[in-house]
Amino acid sequence: MRNDMANILGFKAWILAARPKTLWAAVGPVMIGTAMAQGEGLAHGPVAAACLLGAILLQIGTNFSNDYSDFMKGADTPDRVGPARAVASGWITPSQMLIATWVTFSLAALVCGYLVMRGGWPLLALGAISIAAGLAYTAGPYPLAYRGLGDLFVLIFFGPVATAGTYYVQTQAFSWAPVLAGLGPGLLSVAILTVNNLRDVEGDRKAGKKTLVVRFGPKYGRFQYAACVVLASAIPYAVVALFAPMRGNTLMSCLILFAAWPVMRLVFTRTGRDLNPGLGMTALLLLVYSMTFSMGWLMPAP
Repeated sequence: MRNDMANILGFKAWILAARPKTLWAAVGPVMIGTAMAQGEGLAHGPVAAACLLGAILLQIGTNFSNDYSDFMKGADTPDRVGPARAVASGWITPSQMLIATWVTFSLAALVCGYLVMRGGWPLLALGAISIAAGLAYTAGPYPLAYRGLGDLFVLIFFGPVATAGTYYVQTQAFSWAPVLAGLGPGLLSVAILTVNNLRDVEGDRKAGKKTLVVRFGPKYGRFQYAACVVLASAIPYAVVALFAPMRGNTLMSCLILFAAWPVMRLVFTRTGRDLNPGLGMTALLLLVYSMTFSMGWLMPAP
C-alpha cells in the first residue's frame, strides 16, 4: 500500500512539473495554424497531430529544464510564493529532472524528424532552434529568462514560429498571414509569463533573475499584461484587413478583450501568491481566443 501511494505521489509530481494549466500556450498556435491550412483545403491530420505533440513536448521539456535550472541557480526557495516546484520541494531529485528534460526533448526531436520528412530542411532548422531555445531559457551560460529576454522568446516561439510552422508543414507553402496571426497566441503567452513574473518579482530580484518586471517594476508588468491582451485582440483585425477580407468571422476572437476583464482586474489589484489564479485564467483566455479565431476562419463568409 505504501509503495502504491509513493507511486501515485511520484506520478502527480511529474504532472505538476509539466505545469498542465499553461500547456494551452502550446495548443493555441497549432490550432490556429491548422485552421488556416484547412482554410486552403490543405490540412493534414497526422501532420497536425505531430505538430501538436511536438509543441507540447517542447513546452514540457522547457518546463522541466526550468524546474531544474531555477533550483540550481537558487531562484526556487522555500519562500517561493508560486505553485511548488518539483525539485525544490524534494519530490524529484535534480538528476531525475535533468534526465527527464533530455528524454522529453529527445522525444520532441523524434516528432520533429517525422515533420522534417514532410517539410524538409526548414523544419529541421526550426526544430533544432526551438529545442536549443527551450534549453537556453533558464540553462546555459546566458539564460534568456535571467537576462530579461524570456518575454521575447515566448512571443516568437509560442506565436509566429509555432503557428506559421504548423501551417507550412501542412500546406508546403509559406504565407505571412499565419505569421501575423501567430502574434495573437504569442502575446497571450507573454501575458501568462507576465503574471508569473509579477508574482515572483521579489524572489527573482533576490536570485538575480532580471526579468522585465524586475528591471522596470510591477507597474510596468501590469502595463505589459494589459498591452498584450489589447494587442492580441487587435491581431484578427490586422489579419483580415491585410490578408483575408472574406474571413471576417474570425473577428469573434476580438471579444477576448471583454472576457479578459476579470483576470485584468486581478492582475492590477493583487500581488504575490494571490496572482496564482491568473496563470490558469490567462491560459484559458488563450485557448478561447485560439478556438474562436480558428472557428471563425473556417466559417462561411457572411
